[in-house]
Amino acid sequence: MKMKKRLFFYVAMTLLACTASAQLPNTMLKDIAGNAVCTDTLSNNGKPIIIDFFATWCKPCNRELDAIAEVFDEWVEETGVRMIIVSNDQAHNTHKVKPLVDNHGWEFGTVLLDPNYEFSKALGNNSGAMPFTVIVDGDGKIVYRHTGYTDGAETELIEKVRKLTNNP
Repeated sequence: MKMKKRLFFYVAMTLLACTASAQLPNTMLKDIAGNAVCTDTLSNNGKPIIIDFFATWCKPCNRELDAIAEVFDEWVEETGVRMIIVSNDQAHNTHKVKPLVDNHGWEFGTVLLDPNYEFSKALGNNSGAMPFTVIVDGDGKIVYRHTGYTDGAETELIEKVRKLTNNP
C-alpha cells in the first residue's frame, strides 16, 4: 500500500511540475457586481498577477489578505503587480463576500466568485485547500502555486514577484 501512495505522490508532483508554466485556464466566473469574467483573459499589461483564493469563513485567508493589504500599494508602485482575489464561498454564502471585502478594506481591484471551485481546481487545487495562491507572469504563464498561510509568508510572495519584474 505504501508503494501505491508513493507512486501516486510521484505522479501528482510530476503533473504539477509539468503544469508549472501552464497558461490560465478558461473558466467563466462572476465578479462581485455580477459581471461575467473569463479567466483566460485576465492580464496585467505584461506584469505579474497574484491570484488569491479565500473564503469568508477562512481565518488564515483573512489574515493573509489583511497582511497583503497593508503593503499592497507599495508592491504595486514597485512592481506593477495586479491582485485578484477569488472567493470559494458556496453559492448560498456569496452575499457575504462584498461586506467582508469592504469591512477589511481589501482594495485590490478585482474580486471574483468561484462557488464551485472550478477555477481553483483548474489551477491544480483539487483538495480545495485555502488560502491558495497563484502567481502568473507577464506572459500569462502560471509560475508559482502555494497553499496555506503563516505569518510573514507575504514576504516570500513579493520576492517571487520581484524576480519576475527583475526588481530583486
